[in-house]
Amino acid sequence: MKNELVMARDRALYLGELPATGMHCHPCPVLLLGLSGRFALHRAQHGHTTTHTASSAVVAAGVEHLLDPQGECVALIYLEPDAPPARALTAWLAQNGGVLWEPCPKVRQRSLTHDRLRHFDLDALLTRPLPPPCAMEPRVQNALQALRLHAGDGVSRTSAAARLHLSASRFNHLFSEHAGVSFRRYKVWCQLRAAIGALAAHQRLTDAALEGAFTDGSHFSRQFRNTFGMTPSSVLRPLRTVTLLA
Repeated sequence: MKNELVMARDRALYLGELPATGMHCHPCPVLLLGLSGRFALHRAQHGHTTTHTASSAVVAAGVEHLLDPQGECVALIYLEPDAPPARALTAWLAQNGGVLWEPCPKVRQRSLTHDRLRHFDLDALLTRPLPPPCAMEPRVQNALQALRLHAGDGVSRTSAAARLHLSASRFNHLFSEHAGVSFRRYKVWCQLRAAIGALAAHQRLTDAALEGAFTDGSHFSRQFRNTFGMTPSSVLRPLRTVTLLA
């Protein structure tokens, strides 16, 4: 199976093999799906680590965890905070302590599952239909979309606040409350998105890093490790295709 990445406006998909990660957490929820077998998920909680094996899970934003695919092929769908599925999953994740175990049936037809994954068809992937999504504060949603669009231009908190006619402190509070993540952390996430997306046009990681407004390759690598628990080369160099959707 070739490793591939599909990036859309408010979600992204990784398909293929991955090394075991270090402990990390994302600023958005992620759906984990074992395509050829079960994976191990180690979760840091209350000063100790718990370990589960599963064929699927959804991990909420901010939940520290370590993913070990155990040599199996996996799929990871990252949902931006303003994506309707992410807003729909909010209540489920809160009711289950930040991790939803086995939300998908075991994969039996790989080709059918791959098709559903590439089309981000979560209703077909999950065992029960998603509830209606919670509404998001319009100003925060606009800020999220602007950050994803202009992350490579070095958007600052002050300029983002001014665009919405808010003070920097009020904007920061509003953003964290409704996005579930700080502006600073989400800005780094969007810079990583921009850099990773640039791999569709650039072969060198250093060139892609500049597209994400990172000062150099080392800065990009450090932020990538902090966010994904892996080095960029271990994940991005084996990619065979990078597809950008409108």
